[in-house]
Amino acid sequence: MPAPAPATAPVAAPASAPVAASAADRVYRHVKEHVLDRRYEGGTLLTEGGLATAVGVSRTPVREALLRLQAEGLLRLYPKKGALVLPVSAQEIADVVETRLLVEEFTVRRAVPAPPALLDRLEALVGEQRRHAAAGDAAAFSAADRAFHAEIVRGSGNAILSGLYDQLRDRQLRMGTALLHDRPDRVERSLAEHAGILAALRAGDAEAAAAAVRAHVGRVGELVRGTGR
Repeated sequence: MPAPAPATAPVAAPASAPVAASAADRVYRHVKEHVLDRRYEGGTLLTEGGLATAVGVSRTPVREALLRLQAEGLLRLYPKKGALVLPVSAQEIADVVETRLLVEEFTVRRAVPAPPALLDRLEALVGEQRRHAAAGDAAAFSAADRAFHAEIVRGSGNAILSGLYDQLRDRQLRMGTALLHDRPDRVERSLAEHAGILAALRAGDAEAAAAAVRAHVGRVGELVRGTGR
């Protein structure tokens, strides 16, 4: 009697879920990037069909991505119409500035005495901002600006406050890019203010650093609200 043929493991059918998830992630990144750098400004109505064509996917992952972005407060969905990019409200600006002041003033004091590695990183980020300013890249400048402040927060050693601060990231980037588009003169002033914060940290003066942060963040808040000059 011939020996039975060896059993072979069944070949699994390709899973469709990872593909759909990947497509949804692509739509999510596309829309979020365009909202944060103002290519999709507040008040813009996005359609599922338009996004599907732009990213090269079907409508199903578009819906998944839009639901995720709605949960993050960037969009509001309207059945059979599309998704509206929500403008930044005055209350949102006030809330972000208030939270930034609470976190950043406290953590910049805690970061003193600042270790050389932190000071070097902050110096590098100021240089990165200058390069982006020279290239006229407001979105990249805003990202480096935000990274400067985030490094100080992390330098305090408080992981809970760092996590809280990270939750402000998208709102900070959106507001920062909008401000630079509306007030290009703000670039040099922001660089000067960051240099002042860095100088206070180098000097080991916690109160001077906190005062510089308070003036800088407060000024940004006034300009974003349209109440400053």
